Amino acid sequence: MPLSEQEQRLLDEMERHLMRNEADVVSAPREGQSLSYRNIVYGALLVLLSLGGLIVGVSTGIIAIGVVAFVVMVGGVVLALTPARNGTVGRSAGTAGTRKPSNSSANFMDRMNERWDRRNGER
Repeated sequence: MPLSEQEQRLLDEMERHLMRNEADVVSAPREGQSLSYRNIVYGALLVLLSLGGLIVGVSTGIIAIGVVAFVVMVGGVVLALTPARNGTVGRSAGTAGTRKPSNSSANFMDRMNERWDRRNGER
């Protein structure tokens, strides 16, 4: 069943309002708050290795091995969730400078909003 003209106008108005206010809701991560893939990988490896140590400690009955493995596991989780210091997403410190500079100064959401506006303006 097709929408009436009034319903279509109301839907279009709601859509425009959502697109205008979307920038307030969705924001890019600030510098220093993005996760580093390197930290995630190292943290996951620490968690897996310490899980093995925890199993060995429990199976042999030596509580000290289990406790140390658990502490290392918590450290691995903390390392994995630690934000990168240089603000690069998904790059280790050695590859941060190899990214090509963007030819436009607008961020991703601004470019998407411009494309959306151009598309709606053509209708």
